[in-house]
Amino acid sequence: MKNGFIKVSAATPEIRVADCDYNANQITILMKEANNIGAKLLVLPELCISGYTCGDLFLQSTLLNGALNALNSIVGESSLYDLVTIIGIPLVKGSKLYNCAVVVKDGDILGVIPKTHIPNYGEFYENRHFTPAPLTNSSILINGKEYPFGTKLLFECTNMSTFCIGVEICEDIWVPNPPSTLHALAGATVIVNLSASNEAVGKDTYRRELVKSQSASLICSYIYSSAGEGESTTDLVFSGHNLISEYGSILAESKLFENSLIFSEIDIEKLNFERRRHTTFMQSEDNKYEKIYFTSDIAPTALTRSIPMHPFIPTDINQVNERSEIILSIQSYGLKKRISHACANTAVIGISGGLDSCLALLVTVRTMDLLKRPHSDIIAVTMPGFGTTSRTKGNAEKMCEALGVTLKCIDISESVITHFTDIDHDLNNHNVVYENAQARERTQILMDIANQTNGLVIGTGDLSELALGWATYNGDHMSMYGVNSSIPKTLIRHIVNYCASISTDNKLKKVLLDILDTPVSPELLPTTNGEMSQITEDLVGPYELHDFFLYYGIRWCFSPAKVFYLACYSFHTVYDKEVILKWLKVFYRRFFSQQFKRSCLPDGPKVGSSTLSPRGDWRMPSDASAALWLAELDTLK
Repeated sequence: MKNGFIKVSAATPEIRVADCDYNANQITILMKEANNIGAKLLVLPELCISGYTCGDLFLQSTLLNGALNALNSIVGESSLYDLVTIIGIPLVKGSKLYNCAVVVKDGDILGVIPKTHIPNYGEFYENRHFTPAPLTNSSILINGKEYPFGTKLLFECTNMSTFCIGVEICEDIWVPNPPSTLHALAGATVIVNLSASNEAVGKDTYRRELVKSQSASLICSYIYSSAGEGESTTDLVFSGHNLISEYGSILAESKLFENSLIFSEIDIEKLNFERRRHTTFMQSEDNKYEKIYFTSDIAPTALTRSIPMHPFIPTDINQVNERSEIILSIQSYGLKKRISHACANTAVIGISGGLDSCLALLVTVRTMDLLKRPHSDIIAVTMPGFGTTSRTKGNAEKMCEALGVTLKCIDISESVITHFTDIDHDLNNHNVVYENAQARERTQILMDIANQTNGLVIGTGDLSELALGWATYNGDHMSMYGVNSSIPKTLIRHIVNYCASISTDNKLKKVLLDILDTPVSPELLPTTNGEMSQITEDLVGPYELHDFFLYYGIRWCFSPAKVFYLACYSFHTVYDKEVILKWLKVFYRRFFSQQFKRSCLPDGPKVGSSTLSPRGDWRMPSDASAALWLAELDTLK
């Protein structure tokens, strides 16, 4: 339960219809299995103690008493485990029979939730036996003891209050206004559904999307457990389809027709943060809800879920291609509007032969196609300096030629040397003045050419560089529209690769692939035997790490300790812990110290869930202190 993770499980026991003792034994086997893997929550199917398909046997007191006796044995078994178990059972209250979920922990019953929506259509005829849940909470007598009874019950962990469970049963999720909506608004972060959903062609897809959608709209984890093999097949077949979802993503899913236990770890801290961030998520103060408290041991949760090394990039290549196309469209349509609004005759772009300017030029070409204007209206300027290599300069020229844009080559060396003379700077002193003077000279050239041609300067800097402040203030930091400003470096690589894959021009494809193979470098220091003497990732750290830190530390606002924990888990085969910690400290130091550059960024389109625009997702004082974040990192090893 440390770092906000809680291991949860859903399981389908192989039952015998109406054989409650046998079913109780199968359930206790699953409880032990869930406990052994470290789960703190186990969700079982609807009416699993008796079987869902008992028909008119539900009217038999023998069955109902047998179910109660079985429940007693399960409750007794629960004292052995630090596990909340939620079980389906038919229960009598007064003169009515209810389809119920019973929440069990530490040798006792915490509460009983009756089913709200009783289906009586198609293959379902539950109204024949069961009564819908009452509108208000009350109590139910079980074996001489009163327990909370009703739909407005929440179960909250005393030592992690954000771990709060709400319960609904099968049909409840299929209706227009599910009880889970009220549960979530009342504070439930984990919704469980005990179900007996028969299988039919296409129903698994619909069920999966339903669970994903509900977890997304309620910003919760949704755990769904359904009946499977062992239920009667007189008219229906049950597949045991179990699902664990978190905020619109499926974390674990069982195979159909295999009664099994699935598990994963849900990130309660992540859900709680996202609810805070979404100010439209209006948590209610519904005083009709009753909270019931339980305690679980606080211990590290061993992760089994996937934490991708590259969180901005889908794992499926088809999704990568789809996302690349959408991003290119967002960029180009954003730039189209800006060029049209400014009545610009040209788009002016500095082209270095590197990844960022490559993507910016590809986007600008698409924009001219949208505007039905010639590519020659794009003025691409390559500006070799002290550190420019023949490889990058050559790739810049080849790319411009393949795309049919207007190319200018302006060597900045003499201008910068003259500037050094003016300010009395030693040409052999390769300090920040030496480097930044080149970046600012290039920006001045681009701005002046834009003035000459009534054009717009297109910015090339990306999200990763903005996070690190890896840009020269009022140099490459500045433009008239920054098309890459919300795209991280790791994703830019995939977008350029996508562009190469769909290109029908072999010359263009070849140069794009070579650009992808070129190390990232500002090329501001003199070359060594014609080769780059600066490699960006040697100076500030691997971009794949910084993009990971950016995603979890800034997008999700996780603590530095949690970001470190996740990075060590995800990159354990790539980097040592010491290396990860070193670059994480660099990330936080630079992120805080370089905010002043982000506070005055040019306009640029948001393409994903993360951006550092001072007008949009990220507003931060330029002089905020990183002391708390760095102090936390100093405690880690």
